[in-house]
Formats: sequence, structure tokens, C-alpha cells
Amino acid sequence: MNTAKENQPRFQHILGIRFFVGEAAQAVQIGLQGGLVVVPAAPALVELQTNEHYREAVFNSDLAITDSAFMVLLWRALSGKKVPRVSGLQYLKLLVDMKALQPRESVLWIMPNATARDQNLTWLRSKGHDFTDRDCYLAPHYGSGRIVDDVLVAMTLKRRPRHIVICLGGGTQERVGLMLKRACEFRPSIHCIGAAIGFLTGNQVQIPPWADRYYLGWLFRCLSEPKKFVPRYWNACRLVPMMIRCRENPPELRPP
Repeated sequence: MNTAKENQPRFQHILGIRFFVGEAAQAVQIGLQGGLVVVPAAPALVELQTNEHYREAVFNSDLAITDSAFMVLLWRALSGKKVPRVSGLQYLKLLVDMKALQPRESVLWIMPNATARDQNLTWLRSKGHDFTDRDCYLAPHYGSGRIVDDVLVAMTLKRRPRHIVICLGGGTQERVGLMLKRACEFRPSIHCIGAAIGFLTGNQVQIPPWADRYYLGWLFRCLSEPKKFVPRYWNACRLVPMMIRCRENPPELRPP
């Protein structure tokens, strides 16, 4: 038995993205080695065909994990191949529980607004972390094109964090992550975990572990804010024809 070979990380190209196929703990270990980690959900994945800057960011990631339950189920139905799902929520919980985000000075958090920042910091302190608002950057509103944020880049280059945790929405955080990856002459771990921390802090509806395990996180979000999330997930149905076309005419696969 070749144990070393069995323990090597495995990947599967889906929609032109090189997704990690394995356990959450192994994904975290890879993410801790540095590079851009993306967690694309179904509503963001549909932007692959319309937003070249989002597509560029995801294709140039160093680790993409299978957060989208819809994508995982579609892939199984279309290809007959089962790939494990690793949610952004699992990934973040492991990061926090492993105490990987220490010491405080080695981490830079990118938050969407002051309210989310304060809620997130309160929750992190309850888990034994001593982060303060000095460890956070409040992101401005970014447009849909390539992101340029000289203030954030300057802060990152001055601080030189080992970890950058981006808590912004899908479709935006990946573009911010790519900007920082290209701006840094060192190699931080850039974790695009999006709304995952909000599920733990109360900023988003809380998703029980069993619901996350059985691919039902989308349902809890839709029930909590139907006007916001029902249209978003309905729009994600465009993933069906995208994946059918992908199976029939595989896109050019770009290495990360």
C-alpha cells in the first residue's frame, strides 16, 4: 500500500476551476501554506460567464474548495462522480479551533462594515482570540471591475500578515484576494471565507451543523430573508446549463 500517495491532495476540474477534493482538515492545512483560498458559492459561480475579473480571480486561486452544495449535486448527477463538499463554514471553524490565526499581529481581517466588524470581534474574543479594530480593515464599496485599493495594499505591505481573512461577499472577495496576492512580495494565506463568520456571530442566520452537513444552508438563508436570498438562489439555477455545457464542451483549464 502506497500510503504517501493516498495522502496526496486530489483535485477535480469543474467549470474550469481546479477544486480540492478531500477532507476539510486537509484543505485547511493546504490553505495555511499560503496563497489565495476561494470558497465559491453557486450565486457567485454563475458570474464566471459574465464577469471576466471574477473569473480571473477564481482561475488564479491556489485552493478552491467545494462550498456549493448545488454544484456538488449537479456534478454528481451529470458525471456520475461523487466529490465531497467542504463548506466555508467548516473551513473557518477549523481555522479558529486550531488556533491557526495567531498571534494577533499576524492576521489582517477585511470586514464589510463597522457593525459586522464589532460582531465578529466579539465572537472571536469569546473563542480566546484578542483581535481589536486595529487588526481590521473596513472595505469600501467595490465596483464590478478589477479592484484597485491602494490604502488596503499599503496597509498589507506595512503589516506583512501571515493571514488575510476576507469577510466580504462572493464575487467581490475573490477579486480583492487576487489584488493582494499580486501586490505582496511575500506569500500570505488569503482566506476568502465571506459570510461564513456571520453564521457564527449572528450577523447571518445561524446554520446548525446538521443543516450544513446535509446541504441545507441555502434553505435557512432563504427562510431568514426571503426577499434577499430567494432571488439570489433562483438566479443560481443558471448553473445547470453552464455545467451541462461544461460537460459537453470542457472549457480551457487554466492552472492556478
